[in-house]
Amino acid sequence: MPALDLADVRHSFHRTPELGFDEHNTKARIASFLSSFGLEVHEGVGVVGILKCGTGNRAIGLRADMDALPILEASTHDYVSETKGVMHACGHDGHMTMLLGAAEKLAKARDFDGTVVFIFQPNEEHGLGAQAMIEEGLLKQFPIEEVYAIHNLPGAPVGQISTRAGQICASESLFEITINGQGGHASMPHVGRDAITIGAEIVQALQTIVSRKLAPGAGAVVSVTEFLTDGQRNVLPGAATLKGDVRTKQPADRDQVATLMTQIATGIGAAHGVDVTVDFRTEFIETLNDPLPVEAAVKAGRGVGVETIGDRDPMSFSEDFAHFCAAVPGCFLLLGNGTEGPHGQPLHAADYDFNDALLPIGAAFWTQLVRDRLPLDANTKA
Repeated sequence: MPALDLADVRHSFHRTPELGFDEHNTKARIASFLSSFGLEVHEGVGVVGILKCGTGNRAIGLRADMDALPILEASTHDYVSETKGVMHACGHDGHMTMLLGAAEKLAKARDFDGTVVFIFQPNEEHGLGAQAMIEEGLLKQFPIEEVYAIHNLPGAPVGQISTRAGQICASESLFEITINGQGGHASMPHVGRDAITIGAEIVQALQTIVSRKLAPGAGAVVSVTEFLTDGQRNVLPGAATLKGDVRTKQPADRDQVATLMTQIATGIGAAHGVDVTVDFRTEFIETLNDPLPVEAAVKAGRGVGVETIGDRDPMSFSEDFAHFCAAVPGCFLLLGNGTEGPHGQPLHAADYDFNDALLPIGAAFWTQLVRDRLPLDANTKA
């Protein structure tokens, strides 16, 4: 069988994007590719391919995400999304293709000793896919000692690998604050409890969490993104809802933000004689890289001859690969997507595009990593 044309595979994924937990066609195609390479394939919430070579009992996991985003594509290339309003705007089409390329290479060469678990994960964008696979029994059915994931990074030089030990991605928590006041006539505010005034006071006070309650340099972000009321042109609202987003770098800071937010909002409500409730839920926990897999990733990057940075700054975005890292020592790494044109556009932009030049680089990196971590010489210490 001729080798995969990685660009063609990626373009095909790009034309047929699917949203989280609806990646049915994507999963079927991945399973078909893996089976054609001779891998043992398991389909469930996601797709898992198992490749065993030699007699080694060590196993590592390599993860790629599969889902697209509800974005109307604005690209002009000849492989634009054929599903209106759905687009691979984060590069998951490329992530899948690089991992498939590595699976094909390793299945043909069989030049390692141990087991590789190829993990194709659904619904990363909503932070639900990794946990769903874990709850389904992935790590019990296929025990792994280490786990790795690549994400492309627009704005970084093409092929540059960067990672770090410790926290590399922030958590994301969503909050909803509900104010139950008393509506009234706009001409007589004194007889009601205006939810807008109370809400505005809460919005302002929430800014003190980062500026006055957390340590300088904590890197937390508290953003109110929606302010909804039942008011009208001449009606003061009796109810208001504030919604927003919180990013933190450390679990302790996340817990403190939740506590302070509740204290501030309910305290202001009490001062105005109204009930205020706070719902705070974490969608993504912090992604924490383990030093040993980071060292292995840096070695593999340099082994394939690309610029590799092992002490990059943490990213402000979130990743549900964090759940794998919380269960197994892991490494999340970034791969430069380029600085020009669609390749340099931000992730989730309607005219962003994954850089095809990364496909052979990513496949080579995964292959090198497997050979390094599962060497043919059974006496070699990992």
